Amino acid sequence: MNSSVLDMTVLRSLLCSSAALLGVSRVRFWDPGVSKRKAWLSLSVQRWCTSEASGLSSDHLSSGSDKYQQLKKYFVRRLKATYHRFHSIPDYSVVCGCHHVYFIKADGIYRINKRDRTPEPEQVLNLEHVSRAERRTRAESDEGFQWTIQRIRLSPHEKHLAATLKCCHTEELKCVVVRLGERIISILSPHHILLELQSVFSFEWVTDDVLFYTTLEGLSSSCVFRLDLASEGSCKVTSVYEETQPDVFVEVALSRDRQILAINCNSRTRSEVMLIDVTKSHLEPFVIQPRQLDLLYHVEHWKGSLIILANTGPGQEYQVMQSPTSEPSMASWAPLFVPNPDTTIKDMDVVGDYCLLVLKTPTNELALSVMSLRNPKETYIIELPSWACAIETKKPGLADRQDVLEFLLSSPVHPPVPFSLDPEKGLLLSDPGTQTNSESHHKYVTTRLKACSQDGTLVPVTLFHAVPVEDLSQAPLLVHVYGAYGRDLSMEFCPVRRFLLEQGWALAYCHIRGGGERGLSWHRQARVEGKRRGAEDLQACLQKLFSSGVSSASLTALTACSAGAVPVAALCNWKPNMMRAVTLQAPFLDVLGTMEKADLPLTVEDRDEWGDAVGNLHHRHIIASYCPLHNITPQCYPSMLLTAYSCDPRIPLEGVLKYTKYIKKAIHTHLNRKQNADCESAPSIVLNVQPGANHLGPEDFVQMLEEEAFKLAFLYTELNLDTPQPRRKRKR
Repeated sequence: MNSSVLDMTVLRSLLCSSAALLGVSRVRFWDPGVSKRKAWLSLSVQRWCTSEASGLSSDHLSSGSDKYQQLKKYFVRRLKATYHRFHSIPDYSVVCGCHHVYFIKADGIYRINKRDRTPEPEQVLNLEHVSRAERRTRAESDEGFQWTIQRIRLSPHEKHLAATLKCCHTEELKCVVVRLGERIISILSPHHILLELQSVFSFEWVTDDVLFYTTLEGLSSSCVFRLDLASEGSCKVTSVYEETQPDVFVEVALSRDRQILAINCNSRTRSEVMLIDVTKSHLEPFVIQPRQLDLLYHVEHWKGSLIILANTGPGQEYQVMQSPTSEPSMASWAPLFVPNPDTTIKDMDVVGDYCLLVLKTPTNELALSVMSLRNPKETYIIELPSWACAIETKKPGLADRQDVLEFLLSSPVHPPVPFSLDPEKGLLLSDPGTQTNSESHHKYVTTRLKACSQDGTLVPVTLFHAVPVEDLSQAPLLVHVYGAYGRDLSMEFCPVRRFLLEQGWALAYCHIRGGGERGLSWHRQARVEGKRRGAEDLQACLQKLFSSGVSSASLTALTACSAGAVPVAALCNWKPNMMRAVTLQAPFLDVLGTMEKADLPLTVEDRDEWGDAVGNLHHRHIIASYCPLHNITPQCYPSMLLTAYSCDPRIPLEGVLKYTKYIKKAIHTHLNRKQNADCESAPSIVLNVQPGANHLGPEDFVQMLEEEAFKLAFLYTELNLDTPQPRRKRKR
């Protein structure tokens, strides 16, 4: 393979048709009425079971929060101003049809006619009609009941629109199908909504009148349905596929060229993909490769061929394969691209006649590989900005160019910047409208470190800071960690993290094993029997930071959510003096107790991740050795803020309550021992139980702001930091 590295070319204009669309895409990402949380869609790999304490009062459960309330009010004001500064950063919520551009506002979906010189927004879906109809059918018609728009899909010729809605405070889903026409009145009457489909998770149009979709039951998606719309307004729903294995999650996705529909059936250890050729009249699925243990693959389409990303490479890592559509089984797969050692493939897209791969380099940086499908030897690498830590590719609309890849680059402290790649010309172009922010991207430094864990494995650490590393010894440090399910630690832009960096904090992201940062083997090393490695890696990362002159234990706080709480809380049991404070959101703390309950919805399939605590004594012993709740011991713990949600379907509230009770008792026992008078004051253990079932936090902007402000008030209080002063405006 002949590879060459192209210098990144940043120009003052976008590729032809891309320029206007990127400008249109500047919607308000944090509009108070349209707070979108994209990560909730990853239901198939997140945690878990139904809480048995959903009826408990949050006021009764929450404790120890009074002393932070005044400071919380201050941070609400500061964070509100910070979010306002970034209210117009680009995202890809705008959908471009053949004749209209569709966008989301607080009260519904609107569109603008491209042909109008002075376009006036036209509403095509009014959420009030959906909520009003729903309240008529519900006994509990409380004022807080409302819907938020998640995704929009247009039919090929813009005849129909389908949109999924999510109920605030629950995880209830529905899909609304709207018939589109010529200019209609500004406020739609309910009859414009053709029908509502309940519990829809993924959905795609294959023709103007045929919609394929999957449904979500609890936390499982196993059924594929087909909706046929007739011209007279009638409709027909038929079952296409039903999965029988409980650990397999099913979703539908349309290829980039809109030629095939994939029915993806994935578990954590095996894949099976069925395809439907949407260009033919008979829309019948056929299997690419029957599932087999430890085979994971994903499929794209290119001119009668299948481009397959499969873990058939060295070390069971991903490589790119090709097969004819007529002979799709594994026996016909031919290798196209094998990444270099220590380089991992994170994503794949087929753009025109090119296969584009998102790579993670040995230095833990992002890069793009561009391979010609006509001549795979013509492959080159495009280096991305060193600050880039997250990439979001755009799903092309009906009117978008298919031979150009549009994407956003960002980091936790760098706002998204739109880029456009023409793979044939080898040009990477950025939006001139974002060049004014280029100074801020260079102002904040991204440093990549490697920490040596107990077994000699080098663990990547990404550090963000505003001053040189040698000047960080007195800086407060916030350490982020996850390390489970093969998922990368979230590195997308967050205004709260930017605010902390501006206040002199250092931010560290520890890419411990169990996550997916270094490939599939990175996950395998910290599954089941290797689970302790996650906490060991985290300990090594902290030691590396401190030895590099970054902060100190007394100024360090750890933060994690969901399964990321396991390595954090385990380290608190082992080395409580390595940090001063911890904030955990929807924390998974009772691993042993949960994995013992085989009757819970997802315990059986999660045995691939945590082990079988009932049928395998060796697994049970390993879980018991690191389980945060079952290893609490009388000692001086760091201060903790535990935020839980009363109806969270993934994390049992019972485990969080039990953990809080046990750790308070352990601290009390420790302080009552005369020989342990070395602990100057009792750490604060704060339990904050909020109503609702939003595992990733509230979707409502105001509620989210208050929750983040409370965390900051907790951190500043427990780390004994001075309240930050607002930035002074320059005098003109």
